[in-house]
Amino acid sequence: MPSAPTADVRPGPSGSRSVLERRTGSIDSPRKPVEGPDRGAGDRRIPRFVWALPPVAVLALVFLYPLALVVQQSVSPDEGGTSLAPYGDVFASESFRSALTTTVWLAVGSTAGCLALGFVLAMIIAFVPFPGGRAVARFIDVFLSFPSFLITLALLFIYGNAGMANGLWTDATGASSGPFDFLTTPWGVLLAEVTYFTPFVMRPLLAAFSQLDTAQLEVASSLGAGPARIVRQVILPEALPALAAGGSLVLVMCLNEFGIVLFTGAKGVTTLPMLVYSKAILESDYPAACVVAVVNIAISVGLYSLYRMVSRRVGA
Repeated sequence: MPSAPTADVRPGPSGSRSVLERRTGSIDSPRKPVEGPDRGAGDRRIPRFVWALPPVAVLALVFLYPLALVVQQSVSPDEGGTSLAPYGDVFASESFRSALTTTVWLAVGSTAGCLALGFVLAMIIAFVPFPGGRAVARFIDVFLSFPSFLITLALLFIYGNAGMANGLWTDATGASSGPFDFLTTPWGVLLAEVTYFTPFVMRPLLAAFSQLDTAQLEVASSLGAGPARIVRQVILPEALPALAAGGSLVLVMCLNEFGIVLFTGAKGVTTLPMLVYSKAILESDYPAACVVAVVNIAISVGLYSLYRMVSRRVGA
């Protein structure tokens, strides 16, 4: 019987495959893996923007919706309809111009005082070794959590009409009243704001001073530089970013400060937040109160944008 034909498995010339390899493929060639189900297919079915909807909805409900109501009320006069007449009435009033001027100069003055005092205190804590220096630096962090009215009450206990300073004065001199009665004036508000907001400048300054190489101070001192020159040419350039960021933040917070002005009892000091309170609570003039609030918000957002821009540029 004729034998069955067999496949030619002889190796071919160099660089070629045998007949069996050409027909069936090499037995050693890797097999193409079988693709399984795409596990991420279910995730790709949901657009990415969907995941942003819940936080955006919460933000819109908690913040944007009340803000929109304030803006709407500011263009809704008591006579009905929609009009910019409340803005014209408020801008033309002497009380608004006075409150705006008082707010600006108190904010600028408090910021300048916080920068000067915070820079000096931060340098003492960072570069002048004294017992308890670390405890004082840690207390700065705790102080940031204190409410503003607490500092105002402390100043009232010290410099108020019935405070400790006036009490010591009357006991020593026999006078009927003490000489300290400035807390109900703009200077009392300025003192309270400087006292409360100075740690907000000191905190970034202490962080910046901790990165300063003390060898630079030693080299400058060995070359004959005095303390004033070391501060001006070595320490101050390193502190400028922190001063810019801290000062911008303090300016924004002073602009919106309400508790300090209220608790000092300074009746002659009317800032924009106090004017909003007066128009809404005492006079029930809600369109005017909303107009002042919108102006205050616009100034605050503008200053906050400036603060963020300064922080990014200086890297603080």
